[in-house]
Amino acid sequence: MRMLMLGAVLVMMTSAAMTMSAMADDDDDMGSRKIAQQGRDDYWHCLAREYSRDSNQGLSEQDFGRSVAGACPSERQYYRVALLDYLSTQYPNIDAGAHLATANRAVESAQKDIVTAFVKHRPPQK
Repeated sequence: MRMLMLGAVLVMMTSAAMTMSAMADDDDDMGSRKIAQQGRDDYWHCLAREYSRDSNQGLSEQDFGRSVAGACPSERQYYRVALLDYLSTQYPNIDAGAHLATANRAVESAQKDIVTAFVKHRPPQK
């Protein structure tokens, strides 16, 4: 009887440990997801500040694109690293190089989107 109770206790403890481990993994996933989202938001806000600068009003699309590509270096790097961490957590069996390429494309897409907005919303040239 004592062995049966000990076995039952061990099963419950193992089950509880596995549940807590799964919850921690979910928390890690949610944590890395939130960090990646925060990195994205910080980068976008920085690009929006760049977009709004008065000194950009007379720039061509190419000049503004070069300006955006060099803007917000710390926010850009934080976003890239946070996204890379999230992708590595979500898809651990995929090559790290593929995750890096995806993170780089996300950064490039954000830059392209802000340049597109700049071109569409600037006043027509005379």
